[in-house]
Amino acid sequence: MGEPGGVGAEITAAAWSALNGSAITFFVIADPATFKNSGVTVVEIDAPSMASSAFSKALPVLPLKTQVNATPGVSSSENAAAVIESIRCATSYAVEGAASGIVTNPIQKSSLIEAGFEFPGHTEFLAALTKDAPIIEGRERGPVMMIAGPLLKTVPVTIHQSVVSAIGSLSTAMIVKTGLVTAQALQSDFGIAEPCLAISGLNPHAGESGVLGHEDNEIIAPAVQILRDAGVNARGPLPADTMFHEEMRASYDAALCMLHDQALIPAKTLAFHDAVNVTLGLPIIRTSPDHGTALDIAGKGEARADSLIAAIKLAAELTTQRRSRK
Repeated sequence: MGEPGGVGAEITAAAWSALNGSAITFFVIADPATFKNSGVTVVEIDAPSMASSAFSKALPVLPLKTQVNATPGVSSSENAAAVIESIRCATSYAVEGAASGIVTNPIQKSSLIEAGFEFPGHTEFLAALTKDAPIIEGRERGPVMMIAGPLLKTVPVTIHQSVVSAIGSLSTAMIVKTGLVTAQALQSDFGIAEPCLAISGLNPHAGESGVLGHEDNEIIAPAVQILRDAGVNARGPLPADTMFHEEMRASYDAALCMLHDQALIPAKTLAFHDAVNVTLGLPIIRTSPDHGTALDIAGKGEARADSLIAAIKLAAELTTQRRSRK
């Protein structure tokens, strides 16, 4: 469901209209009332197994047990329990195999945290919810965040932290783990037999041989060597300001970046409307639109569903690819 006061309901309704008649079917875990002004017909279902037969006629909605009181453009901590229930329920269905994967609409983190939510975002919460579920044998467990677009895939090593905190927490082990999870996911979920990773530096010019900072030589370079020793085709540390032009992008499959904005700025610049947030290293498939709740335009009919549609399509593709490699 995502934030009920945001654009989740309207872009979900648009995604159903766009995908109706395709090979993809989905259902929504939400309050059916949030779709009353969406312009689509809704049918309530009791179980995931009912979604396929209902999908061609109406948007299947599996109702929440928790009440939702939503006003477009307004996020309230009173709806936090319903938002969390939706995520928990979806994850449970995916772990059990009742659903092939989950696509999460954007949440308003501030409202959830105000209500006592202990996680900085979806990524960390999903890791906690799936920590006891078995993962594919031989794979590193995440979570690792990827922004996947048609022209670029980027992975931030540090995610929802301030810049000062992120730099302080950066370690060789963290970079190695992120690189292993990413390389394995590119193989098993994206079907890339021998993925190449481009690994950014932290400082300008990747530290300029230590003149502009020690982290590139002392933290990042050793991680690159460990990844190579483990059989990963990894390059770096590379200056972040020269990694994303067309010729450079053609030379690797994914870019590992040390900071959140190092990764997300180029990814969203190249594919703002159709990039997808993918969580790697989970026992389940999880994707999401790469934008926020858009409270400023909620209920105005201005929201674009491109990224959500891309997220649903990618979830289906990743599911097919992962199943084919079992």
